Amino acid sequence: MYGQIDLSHLRSHIRSRFASEALSVDRRSFVRLALGTGAGLVIGGWLPATPARAEAAAQASATDGIFAPFVLITPDNVVTVLIKHQDMGQGNATGLATLVADELDAAWGQVKAEFAPADAKLYANTAFGIQGTGGSTAIANSYEQYRKAGAAARAMIVAAAAKRWSVAADSVKIENGVVSSGNHKATLGELAKEAAAVAVPADPTLKTPEQFTYIGKSFPRLDSVAKTTGAKIYTQDVQLPDMLVATLARPPKFGGTVKSVDDKAARAVKGVVDVVTTSRGVAVLATSTYAAIKARDQLAVTWDDSKAETRSTEALISDYHALADKPGLVARKEGDAEAALAKADKVIEATYIFPYLAHAPMEPMNCVLQFKDGRATMWTGSQLQTVDQGVTAAIFGIKPEDVTINTLWAGGSFGRRGVYDSDYIAETAEIVKVTGRSEPIKLVWTREDDIKGGYYRPVYVHKVRVGLDKDGGIAGWHHRIVGQSIITGTAFESALVKDGIDGTSVEGVSDTPYAIPNMQVELHTTKAGPRPLWWRSVGHTHTAYVMETLIDEIAAVTGKDPVAFRLSLLEKHPRHVGVLKLAAEKAGWGTPPAEGVFRGVAVHESFQSFVAEVAEVRIVDGKPKVERVVAAVDCGIAVNPDNIKAQVEGGVGFGLGAVLHSKITLKDGVVEQGNFDGYEVLRMNEMPHVEVHLVPSAQPPTGIGEPGVPPIGPAVANAVALGTGQRVRVLPFADGLKLG
Repeated sequence: MYGQIDLSHLRSHIRSRFASEALSVDRRSFVRLALGTGAGLVIGGWLPATPARAEAAAQASATDGIFAPFVLITPDNVVTVLIKHQDMGQGNATGLATLVADELDAAWGQVKAEFAPADAKLYANTAFGIQGTGGSTAIANSYEQYRKAGAAARAMIVAAAAKRWSVAADSVKIENGVVSSGNHKATLGELAKEAAAVAVPADPTLKTPEQFTYIGKSFPRLDSVAKTTGAKIYTQDVQLPDMLVATLARPPKFGGTVKSVDDKAARAVKGVVDVVTTSRGVAVLATSTYAAIKARDQLAVTWDDSKAETRSTEALISDYHALADKPGLVARKEGDAEAALAKADKVIEATYIFPYLAHAPMEPMNCVLQFKDGRATMWTGSQLQTVDQGVTAAIFGIKPEDVTINTLWAGGSFGRRGVYDSDYIAETAEIVKVTGRSEPIKLVWTREDDIKGGYYRPVYVHKVRVGLDKDGGIAGWHHRIVGQSIITGTAFESALVKDGIDGTSVEGVSDTPYAIPNMQVELHTTKAGPRPLWWRSVGHTHTAYVMETLIDEIAAVTGKDPVAFRLSLLEKHPRHVGVLKLAAEKAGWGTPPAEGVFRGVAVHESFQSFVAEVAEVRIVDGKPKVERVVAAVDCGIAVNPDNIKAQVEGGVGFGLGAVLHSKITLKDGVVEQGNFDGYEVLRMNEMPHVEVHLVPSAQPPTGIGEPGVPPIGPAVANAVALGTGQRVRVLPFADGLKLG
C-alpha cells in the first residue's frame, strides 16, 4: 500500500514478469517498421513469448514474440539508437549505441542516443522481465540484442544498395557510414527508405571479435560534451508553461503521520498557490522553487508518532546483537560447522557492525507530472519505468498504458531512483491528484530531504566464528547475519526471497567461492523504521568486507601470504584467480612498498564480474590515507575499456567514502544528518590514484557499474591492520579505528 492506494495489482504484474527465468534474445528473426513514407528504417528484435509474456504476446502482431525497435536510420543520415536503460552516469547510452554502430559500420559521428519510451512490452530488461535498469545489467542483458539490431540494419542496407546498383550483395561494403560497390557510393540515410522494403534476415550474421571497429576500443562518450557544457537536460531543468513547484514536509520520524497543520504563515509567502495534506506529509505549491522551500519552512505541523520508529541507533544495534546470539534461518549448510568448531585447534570470533548509508546522488529526487484528460505524463530520470507507471496508474485509477514517462538523464542514483514503491513519483502523483490541478507540477527534493528521507542501505550486524585446524587450515565457519530485508514486502519478493531468506542479505557469503568445509550461514530479518533499499552493489557492500577481512586475518594468524592463501582457496575459480594474480602483479605485491606504506588486498565477485584490488595506505595523523589502488577486472568483453575504468575508479571513490566516513544515525527515531557536513563522503583531496587493468576475455559482458565497490573497503582495512595492528569491525573507520 502507498498511503490508501492499493498497489497489489502492480505486485502481481511484476511477479508475473519474474515468473520465468531471465529471457534470452530469440535468434530467429528481426523485423523492420517504416515510420511513414520516406521516414526511414526502424530495426528491432523479437523477444521470445513465454508464460510471463502471455498478455503482451497476445497483443503482438506475431504469435511468437514482441516487436521492440532499437535503431532508427533517417534520410538525414542520422542513426538514432533507442536506449531502453536509464543512464545515470554509468555510460550505458554510449555502450548500447556502440554495439549498434559496430555491427552497422556507421560513422561514430552520425550516431546519437535517445531514451526509449516507457513500455515494458517493447523494452523489457531481459534479466528482469520489466522495463528497468539495475543490477549492473544494462550492457550484459542487451549485448546480443543491440548487436543483432545493428547487424539486421546493415544486411538490409546492403540488400537495398545491391538492388539499386544491380550488383551482387557480396560486392557491397559499408565503412565508416559509407556504402559502396565499385564506383557506386551512398550514405546510410540515402538508402534507408529502400532498405525498409527489404526482406528481414532471419538470423543476421554478427561480427567476430577480430572484426570489431568500436567494441573493445576507448573513445569519448556521447554525453560528455553536453554534460560538460551544461546542455544536458535533467529533471530539475524542466520548465513547462504554467508549471508549479512543490515541496513536501515529511514526518521527521519514520512511520509518523500528519495530526494537524497550521499553514497560515506558509500561505502568506509570495508565490505560494496552495497547501495540501497528503498521505506522506504536507505539500506546498508555488510559482518558484525558492517560494516553495521558504513556505514549507513556515509550516507548523503537529505529527502523530504513535506508530513511528522511536529507537536511537544504539538501541537498534543492541537489539541486533541480541538476535545475533540466537539461531536464525539457514541460508547455507555444508557439513557440521558446530562440530568442526568444537574440535578446532583455534577459533577466531568476530562481530561486525555496518551503519545505514544514504545514496546521496548529486541530483536529489524530483519529478514533473501532469494529469490531464484522463492521462498522466511525467518527466523524470526514471530507473524502473514499469514500476513508476504502475504506481502512478494506481493513484489516478487509470491503466499503466495511460501513463507516459519521458525518461530524462539522471544525475546519479546508486540505487535510489530504482525504488520498489516509486516513492518520489508517488508523492508527485498524489499531490497532483489531491490538488486536482491540470497544469504540470514539479516536486523538488532538497539535499536535506534526500539525506533524511530514508531508503538507506540497511544496518547489518555479522557474528562469525571460524575454526582453524592444527595446520592453519579452515576447519569450520559459522556466520550469522542480522538486518532488514530490502526485498520482503515489495513486488519483487516472490522472485528474490526464498524460504524467508532475502538473497540480497546473504549474497557474497552464502555463495562464497572459497573452499570452506563445514560452513553454515544464518540470517535474522529485522524490522525498523527507515526503509531499506539497494545501495550500489547491494548485499556485497557488507558481505565482501566481512569475508575478505576475515580471510586476511586467517592468513595473518597462520603466517601465510594473503595473496597465496586466497589462491589456495580459489583453485576451482579461475576468473577469481586471474584478477587476483593480475592485481598483485601490477601492484608489485612481491616487492616492499615505500617506507610507511602498507598494502592490503581483496577479491570479490558481484554481478558476474570479478574484481581484485590492492590498496596502498599510509597512516597520517592517526588516520588512514589511501594513496594508491590497483584494480584488476574481468567483466567479459570490454565494450568500451575507458568507460569500464571510469566505473571502477568511481566505485573505488564511492566505496572508500562509505568505509572511511559515511553513516546515517538516529536519535529517538530522527535522522541526525542533513547534508554533506554531517553525512560525509569522500573529498577530492582524499581520492587515491587508481590504476585499472582489464583481463582480456571473450566471455559476454557482465556488470561493471557496481563491482568496483565491494573490494575497496576490505583492501583498505587489511592494509590498516598491517599498519596499526587493528582489525576494523565497526564501520565507518571514523568510528571503528581508534588511534592516538
